[in-house]
Amino acid sequence: MTPEFVTPAILLAPSILLLLVVIAYPMMQGFFFSFTDGSLMKSGKLVGLDNYAKLLSSPAFWHSLRFSAIFAICNIAGCYLLGLGLALLLQKDMPGRGIFRVLLLLPWIVPSLVSIVSWRWMVNDEKALFNQIITLFGGDPIFFLSDSTWAVTIVILIKIWRSFPFMMLSLLAALQSIDRSLYEAAAIDGATRWQSFRNVTVPQIKNISIVLCLLMTIWSVNDFDTPWLLAQGGPANATENLVVLAYRYTFARNDVGMGAATSFVTLFVLMALVFFLLRLQRRN
Repeated sequence: MTPEFVTPAILLAPSILLLLVVIAYPMMQGFFFSFTDGSLMKSGKLVGLDNYAKLLSSPAFWHSLRFSAIFAICNIAGCYLLGLGLALLLQKDMPGRGIFRVLLLLPWIVPSLVSIVSWRWMVNDEKALFNQIITLFGGDPIFFLSDSTWAVTIVILIKIWRSFPFMMLSLLAALQSIDRSLYEAAAIDGATRWQSFRNVTVPQIKNISIVLCLLMTIWSVNDFDTPWLLAQGGPANATENLVVLAYRYTFARNDVGMGAATSFVTLFVLMALVFFLLRLQRRN
């Protein structure tokens, strides 16, 4: 090793060692467990691809995959539209803009346990806050977390509420980095506001938008807090995503092999999505 590489290697060695201990070793061990029939109490024996075969033939897996896809798509679309709209609004000079920015960041700043449990208290039963308001105006109580359609809707809406500030902040930074002369040139050419947005703003924020959608996809598919703390994946597993399914296999059913297999199938799905989005960004 040449002298100019000695110092960087010494400085990087602790970080690389930490990553190997904290990430690489548990992942390799989990990958090995996915080929066994072990439990939390015993290691079990090798069963080959049986866990993956059982998982892919399980209706619960396909239901969780479908919900994970719906959950991710709705969250990405909702966060992007809401985040972009608010970023465009906050870009303008207006009184109290700094206060609005801080207030809009609160859903992202508040710990997930606090925010999700607070929402659960507001929608949980007929005596909860939302139902008190509904009955005050003469309506019938809605059991938000007992009805599958309402539970899925509430879980998605709360996930959007928790996630949009990051999208808003990132898009606001991207909008503020656009060269003002581009808008001036468009105005000289007689472009309307919509034409300036479509032909100047959208192309300038396209790459950061792809990166943000990539991050939101990963965070949405891997989200355990929202569906679990709100409804424990219910009712009737309606809000059970792949991460909750892996948790159930491992801790509720004491089947570490199936839990590990579910986790790695989730990883493979995410890797395919990441590859597709990175190819799309590179092409752009």
